[in-house]
Amino acid sequence: MGRAQWLSVAVGCAAAVVTCAVAAALVAWRASARCRWNRAVEVVRGFEKGCATPTERLQRVVNSLAVEMFAGLASEDASKVRMLLTCVDELPDGSEEGIYYAIDLGGTSFRVMKLELGSGSMVINKKVEYRPIAEELTKGSSEDLFDLIASALKNFIEREGGKDEGRALGFTFSFPVRQASISSGSLIRWTKEFSIEEAVGKDVAQCLNEALVRNGLNLQVTALVNNAVGTLAMGHYYDEDTVAAVIIGAGTNASYIERSAAITKCRGLLTNSDLTVVNVEWGSFRPPQIPLTPYDICFNVEKKRNHYDQAFEKMISGVYLGEIARLVLKGMAQESDVFGSSVNFLSTPFIFSTPCLAAIREDDSPDLRVVGRVLEEQLKIQDLPLKTRRLVVRICDIVTRRAARLAAAGIVAILQKMGRDGTLCGTTNVRKIRGEPKRSVVAIEGGLYQGYSVFREYLNEAVDEILGDEIASTVSLRVMEEGSGIGAALLAASYSSTRQNSA
Repeated sequence: MGRAQWLSVAVGCAAAVVTCAVAAALVAWRASARCRWNRAVEVVRGFEKGCATPTERLQRVVNSLAVEMFAGLASEDASKVRMLLTCVDELPDGSEEGIYYAIDLGGTSFRVMKLELGSGSMVINKKVEYRPIAEELTKGSSEDLFDLIASALKNFIEREGGKDEGRALGFTFSFPVRQASISSGSLIRWTKEFSIEEAVGKDVAQCLNEALVRNGLNLQVTALVNNAVGTLAMGHYYDEDTVAAVIIGAGTNASYIERSAAITKCRGLLTNSDLTVVNVEWGSFRPPQIPLTPYDICFNVEKKRNHYDQAFEKMISGVYLGEIARLVLKGMAQESDVFGSSVNFLSTPFIFSTPCLAAIREDDSPDLRVVGRVLEEQLKIQDLPLKTRRLVVRICDIVTRRAARLAAAGIVAILQKMGRDGTLCGTTNVRKIRGEPKRSVVAIEGGLYQGYSVFREYLNEAVDEILGDEIASTVSLRVMEEGSGIGAALLAASYSSTRQNSA
């Protein structure tokens, strides 16, 4: 064999070796990619398993919350569910007339409202104005916060050409308060992102009244309520079968009508009727049947909070759902490279909001283009393949489904406490309520329920599952838009009328 032939053979062998090496590297890369993809999928599967809410588990959540409600009515310290008295023992009945104002404070914005009422459950006119609250005011002084609110109300009244003389004012204050009367109550603690420590223990109605005086307004708080009580008042104004109200928005809470005699921690409670409205404060409920996932725990660690603090609220409300999804996405990024190198934004707390989560879950386009756009705009993650987009949708669905079904369990727990769920106080043997089942209307306010159709469908579906078709047919979930603010004005009207009639 000549030199040229040997050279040709050598080149061929070298080429073969290179080809084999490239092929081996490609196989290894594909195997590694599959491994990384599988790790990402396992992250999602583990999260999905931890968030599972089968019907039988939800029924146990219902029973546990009902037990906590009983305990909360018996003693101040016996339950994580506070079961606070509201001093509301009369609800609007449609006979209220006149012009009333309301302020609704519950998050990073507040509403001022003017309501003109005619008899016969008629709202003749309604004006609403939204105002943001700067972050520094949520951590500053109570005087600065209430001066902002009073100033906004003054400007609102002037723009509307109204007069403040003799007008009753309803004040929706959506934080835990220990009520001393319908028009006064001391702040127990802040929730959400507020942390004005010097305000804790103060009468928040008095704080607002003093701010109104400083701003030259001749108004006083006639009714101090939280958003759930306000929503219940509005629901009852339109339909006397409204027995409870639930807030499912930035935060979550509930209120319902209770027999005064059942509130054993306040024996001898003096009311104008045999019934009174209770503020459940269910955000602090920790359902033992629902495990905290590593991402729920991670959220609390990042925020330097107790793992169990406001557990129910964190698994349900709009402030937190997007953040939980972000932490799962971050976990995927740490276990694999499904997001490539564009993962820096996943380390920024609360950059992925619940509206983003909802937009992703509701994207029904074949190529999930909305998913791609949201991820690019919010997280700077670009050019994701379709299978990865589907995995992101799955995460958003898991978070949404757990939240909605837990909220449904909360609603059914209230119905159970009232004896309107087809069982007797959580016993496992389902028995008919004496006589025909009563019609029960639950008023609901909050952008998460009103504006997120998938959440709403999951919640409604779960209520039907837990109750069964027969009892579910007697329960109506009714949206009360702006119910918390309107309800405060209605209660101000109702109680100002009561005072005038008793004078």
